[in-house]
Amino acid sequence: MGKLVIIASGKGGTGKTTLASHVGAALAGLGRLTVLVDADAGFRNLDIALGLESSIVYDYSDYINGTSDLDDILIKSSDLENLYFVAAPQSVPTTDFNEEKTEEFWQNLKNRFEFVLADAPAGMGDGFMFAAKYADEAIIVSLAETSSLRDADRIVSVLEDMGTETVRLVLNRIRPELIERKIMMNVDDCVDVLSIPILGIIPEDENVAESMLKGCPVMETTEGGAAMAFKNIALRLEGNQVPMMDFGSSEKKGFLSRIKALFGK
Repeated sequence: MGKLVIIASGKGGTGKTTLASHVGAALAGLGRLTVLVDADAGFRNLDIALGLESSIVYDYSDYINGTSDLDDILIKSSDLENLYFVAAPQSVPTTDFNEEKTEEFWQNLKNRFEFVLADAPAGMGDGFMFAAKYADEAIIVSLAETSSLRDADRIVSVLEDMGTETVRLVLNRIRPELIERKIMMNVDDCVDVLSIPILGIIPEDENVAESMLKGCPVMETTEGGAAMAFKNIALRLEGNQVPMMDFGSSEKKGFLSRIKALFGK
């Protein structure tokens, strides 16, 4: 049986959908049967990140309401053999869903796929609860700034109260040169704020914006780039011990040593 991993954030603009699409692609590239679910009913955009917006006929409301089966709502990626996608409805709120059928939906996906990644809307609204109630693990995506971390901390508390056993942090759009200049918070301080293990650190990389524009989450893996960071996160989700990569920028040796120590915990 697979596991359901919710990807959440306290506020918008942290790159949650970017992470979901690229880590999903990385897992599929590693040979893992993976499905990405857009949990943001009414404001879906994961389909755009995957280049599948023109392929949507049915969404998960059709399955939960009993008008379609699982094969009807699954959309296969045109880029990767092992990657599938399930769209969110544009007008049906998740509060209208039957709870038993909702649980069946997530369970059937877990029975069929090794990884089920749910891209939840920011905050703690209905779309978040739609996936969070059934999640085995959670990834909290945050920027290295006080407001983003404060909102993320509220999400962590809710997930822990719900009994989610594994909750881990991904820091996105990190620029080591700004950390050195004390314009951006360092990783140690971010981890101290949330008190949860760190799963990955994504460097700022213009190639990510290009891949999102093209609707293709498959990126060339270069040393120190975001593509390598996404792949490393996928490997860690599999349970592998992966050392922290060298960003290849001007950060000081002490900074790298501290980050590597965090990953070694």
